[in-house]
Amino acid sequence: MKIIRDILAEKGSEVYAISPDATVYEALLMMADKNVGALLVMHDNAVVGLISERDYARKIVLKGKFSKDVPVSEIMSSHIVRIDQDQDIEVCMELMSDKHIRHLPVIENDRIVGIISIGDIVKAIIEHKEETIAQLEHYIKGHR
Repeated sequence: MKIIRDILAEKGSEVYAISPDATVYEALLMMADKNVGALLVMHDNAVVGLISERDYARKIVLKGKFSKDVPVSEIMSSHIVRIDQDQDIEVCMELMSDKHIRHLPVIENDRIVGIISIGDIVKAIIEHKEETIAQLEHYIKGHR
């Protein structure tokens, strides 16, 4: 089974961040430009939160606020669950499911080295299952 390090090796480890003082609108522009669903929120080179499209939908749109008027700090998630890059993807999937989160910063030596999404995990699990099926089919065909 793959580990988080394997996923980062395939997708890349680029992490996009925004200031807590930026507007939610600026965060949305960056997410759209980078084609990501979440951004780390950083202040003085420290992670202080995470803002996602989900935060926008639930804390801006549904409350009738305007994204150009609200700072990222007002809607970001400030309790950030992190994962080590040597963690097994099934453990990661369980963590994300239990905590109801879709994005996880990946750490090594207290430094952010990437971010993974639930989509990255699902893709890796599907690929693993497909590889297992192919191996089993090969094994069965070889023993006929």
